[in-house]
Amino acid sequence: MKIGIISSYLPIHCGIATYSSYLIEELRILKNRVYIVCHKGGKGIDCYPAFNYDDPDLPNKAFRTMMKFAPDVVHIQHEYGLFGEQRGMNIIPLVNKFKLSQIPTVITLHTVPKKRNYEEKIIEKVLVEITDATIVHQQYQRELIIGRVGYKDKIWVIPHGAREINPASNAKEKLGLENKKVVLLAGYFRRSKNFEQVVKIFPKVTEAVDDAFLLVASGARRPEDIAYKDEFLEFVANSSTKNKIKVLLGPFSKQKFDLILSSADVAVLPYLKGAQSGIMAHCLAFAKPIVVSSDVQAMADLVQKTRSGLVARTNSELAEAIITILTDKNLAKEFSDNARRHVKKRVSWQIIASRHMDVYNKILKNRLSSRGICN
Repeated sequence: MKIGIISSYLPIHCGIATYSSYLIEELRILKNRVYIVCHKGGKGIDCYPAFNYDDPDLPNKAFRTMMKFAPDVVHIQHEYGLFGEQRGMNIIPLVNKFKLSQIPTVITLHTVPKKRNYEEKIIEKVLVEITDATIVHQQYQRELIIGRVGYKDKIWVIPHGAREINPASNAKEKLGLENKKVVLLAGYFRRSKNFEQVVKIFPKVTEAVDDAFLLVASGARRPEDIAYKDEFLEFVANSSTKNKIKVLLGPFSKQKFDLILSSADVAVLPYLKGAQSGIMAHCLAFAKPIVVSSDVQAMADLVQKTRSGLVARTNSELAEAIITILTDKNLAKEFSDNARRHVKKRVSWQIIASRHMDVYNKILKNRLSSRGICN
């Protein structure tokens, strides 16, 4: 099958780019020819950078480039803001072009907010109506869309994939963290990720666990994120536990990021809002016990379903959850084993790619049936 993917792509530092790279790798293993049309800066096999984020001609450039390859199906990886101004409104004329050209089109909505602004309401409705299939990562997201837009037969739930990988055994030594119990905060700086909250409660953690050490691995891309990064670094500098906090500023190579993940005894995601998380998928891949905030339903549901960590509703519970995992070796091992089992049985990229093929084959079969063509 010839599959066209429209997405941000590596080496651009973006969670969607990383997600797409792992999915594409597995789709190619399944003997598909995959073409990537992406933002300028992307590189790779059959990768064609065609547009900038703020390009007013983005729909035409992406469409014309993709149509050169005569794809059997086009799959767009969507995130709000990824396709131009007004929350990425250029995605609307783009999907309409494929619709009018009778090209089967799939869209993955990586974020399905419970509360949407005006632009997001319009974009969500149009995308679900026009495309042949919509993929989301959580069942509650499917239910949200059905309640708001309908089209239940077109909405598929496919979880975020995760790698099957073994952590590096000497990671702490390489990072200068020997004999430390490492609490990890990782991912791009964003105010909604609430990283400072972990710094606030860290004195309570170190009172209970003397060798606890907070490792922060992050970076900033947008101007507003740079401002938050500077505030966060000042917050760390003023912390009473600043000697037990280390901040590594990215971007990181894949090898360095894997080393950082490998060093963690527990990973904390204290987010205030969001949906799926690439960082969470990485934590599951490396079988790291996770502590998440109850504010993000998708993450809380996944942690509880997989029994791979703890959910905290308050700051006090956040500190207690971290302390519990650092001091209860049996519980930490149970969480780790559960995470590893979940990846192997349910969300390895091999499984996720196979489920995508089910979607592609289904919509192609529907197209043939609607034209009266039988196999």
